[in-house]
Amino acid sequence: MKSQDYKTHVRLHPLYHYVLLSLLLGTLIVSIINLVRSINSEDNVLQSILLLLMVASISITAILVRLYSMKIQDRAIRAEENLRHFVLTGKLLDPNLSNGQIIALRFADEKEFPTLSERAVKENLKPNEIKKAIVNWKADNNRV
Repeated sequence: MKSQDYKTHVRLHPLYHYVLLSLLLGTLIVSIINLVRSINSEDNVLQSILLLLMVASISITAILVRLYSMKIQDRAIRAEENLRHFVLTGKLLDPNLSNGQIIALRFADEKEFPTLSERAVKENLKPNEIKKAIVNWKADNNRV
């Protein structure tokens, strides 16, 4: 597995991000064109409406499946990082840390994690600023 750092940590899944989303967008555009043509010709309007509704339903489902899996993963990361902070310091993470900050902190190694988490609270660092502040990057190759 390739090493990970700030510039290479973003993960795209080509089948989802390029193929599926392109197919859904293309199908949505074609179904809208089909509906407009059907309305103009007054032919097969009901089927065109049904096709557009089906494409919209499938698109919404694809987006929600992605959002739900990311939300679940974010909750797991929050629990993991809370446990890691407790193991390292004997205290839970500061409740003022946002989910985004905690998710960014997961890339910090054990030596800088406690101090960087304190700094994130004190300076109200944005997730991107936290990632840029990490010196020893800890890869997360399991992110969906």
